[in-house]
Amino acid sequence: MTKVCYGSDGLKMRHVVTSLPASKIPPSKLYTKKYCPRGEMENRIKEQQLDLLADRTSTQTFQSNQLRLWIHSWAYVLINAFRQHCLKKTSLAKATVGRIRLNLLKLGARIKISCRRIIIAIASACPYQDILSIANKRIKTIPNTG
Repeated sequence: MTKVCYGSDGLKMRHVVTSLPASKIPPSKLYTKKYCPRGEMENRIKEQQLDLLADRTSTQTFQSNQLRLWIHSWAYVLINAFRQHCLKKTSLAKATVGRIRLNLLKLGARIKISCRRIIIAIASACPYQDILSIANKRIKTIPNTG
């Protein structure tokens, strides 16, 4: 199957070679229903491996490597949920996990703990203050299910 697109960059041709019979999936749907979702899934796997170092299995035992992979998987699920619920309609709504980690989670801050509250003070020069404020308001509205 060949898909031909013409846009501002000019002519683009995409070729998909498959053993799926045309009776099972029509060629017009093959690219959008099978090929694109598979590529998107591979992008999410690559994002977890590169941005969260989930492919690092450098310890000697299977159990410790498995635990490390579980922790990285939980981190990915949490950051992805944070992106979906707290960052929608912001400039980071479609950001990768690595970009969210670098821009929002790796900040220098001063933390003050009193008996009634925790105050997190970030630098006034932080370029993502508005997004952090929006995310903070939205994360407070998520219901406690536990």
